[in-house]
Amino acid sequence: MPIGLSGLGVVLSLVILFASKPAKAEEDEGDVLGNIDPRHWRRYKFGQGIGLLVAMTVYALAIFPIGFIASTTLFLIGSAMILGERRFVVLIPVSLVGALVVWYLVQEVLGVFLRPWPGFLV
Repeated sequence: MPIGLSGLGVVLSLVILFASKPAKAEEDEGDVLGNIDPRHWRRYKFGQGIGLLVAMTVYALAIFPIGFIASTTLFLIGSAMILGERRFVVLIPVSLVGALVVWYLVQEVLGVFLRPWPGFLV
């Protein structure tokens, strides 16, 4: 089932990306938030997307050595910074609380063991 859903997601994403826009009167060229237009691909923030992919890879590699809570907190802080958030007073506590809540739900409610701390602390 997950493979089928991911395949369907890829196909639908490509259809949305490359489907032609309906014929309309000339619209504002500054509208980036509207339909995706492959002719103006330079306007899109590919650097942020690639940065998030790199952050996800580092996060996946860091879960076991430094523990779930630290790696998730650092991932949330780093990905928010990649996307442009700079208010650390809000960012750090929200990331830490989010990581703790997810860990608690997965560990205690679902019963799946996640090592919360680095291996040398346990």
